[in-house]
Amino acid sequence: MLIKVFGAAVQGIDATLITIEVNSSRGCMFYLVGLPDSAVKESHQRIISALQVNGYKMPTTNIVVNMAPADIRKEGSAYDLPLAIGLLGASETISSEKFSRYLLMGELSLDGSIQPIKGALPIAIKAREDGFEGLIIPQQNAREAAVVNQLKVYGVSNIREVIEFFNNERELEPTVVNTREEFYAHQSTFEFDFADVKGQENVKRALEVAAAGGHNLIMIGAPGSGKSMMAKRLPSILPPLSLGESLETTKIHSVAGKLNRNSSLITQRPFRDPHHTISQVAMVGGGSFPQPGEISLAHNGILFLDELFSKLFNYCILLYISHLIRQSNHSIQ
Repeated sequence: MLIKVFGAAVQGIDATLITIEVNSSRGCMFYLVGLPDSAVKESHQRIISALQVNGYKMPTTNIVVNMAPADIRKEGSAYDLPLAIGLLGASETISSEKFSRYLLMGELSLDGSIQPIKGALPIAIKAREDGFEGLIIPQQNAREAAVVNQLKVYGVSNIREVIEFFNNERELEPTVVNTREEFYAHQSTFEFDFADVKGQENVKRALEVAAAGGHNLIMIGAPGSGKSMMAKRLPSILPPLSLGESLETTKIHSVAGKLNRNSSLITQRPFRDPHHTISQVAMVGGGSFPQPGEISLAHNGILFLDELFSKLFNYCILLYISHLIRQSNHSIQ
């Protein structure tokens, strides 16, 4: 029996629809194709354990799973849930009648509980764009995805809930978030407030001018003079985020896995202060599986480069030493 289940792959800050095709026939082999990485291939063992613990059996037939489109690399453990549901649907353990109406994503633990994933917000946006009725994701990501309107978002904590839902034995409650009300209610709540600063009138004036004009700022002073303290309070005097900027910023942090669990939209401008020994990839972003760097995470907010001049000084010393080594090698030759 051939069935189709739908998931999504996150590329950059956008999601791409992934169709998981499962074909069950006579035999005893399991094949997983469609350019999966090691984490996706390892889902086979997690699914077997999760089904056994919850009283279900792994199909013993010949199973071929194709993750289309096959030219997009599938990475991470977030495909565990759609793969497990697809396998049960192909073996007719659960009804596949409602598969075409829902998009599923989630990582399985060995006991069947569902762990949070990265990129729930762009996945929800893609589900709405493609006309899905609902999105089934881990409970911890439900509020994050529920900011997307015209889409039913179901947060689940165990695979048994999903199986019983597709068998019409359980009704799942959609997560509802009043996006605008929550967004405007938390906009003026700051952990570090500029109003708490006493004295430092000249520095405060400089920060106000920089905030008003959107200028860059260099702060030079002795250790303990309050540079970091002032910088942390700068977001509280910047213009508040618009709803569009908030959605854009939340997408970046969602893809990077930096959102707090059970949170929705980011309501304050981000403040990033990477350590001065940070690598180039961590600062700019990238890697074998591209991820946002500190520059991207500071989008619509503030990037605070502490100890910048010490970093530049060390870099200049290294350049000078390498220049001396090249000169000495040249003289020896």
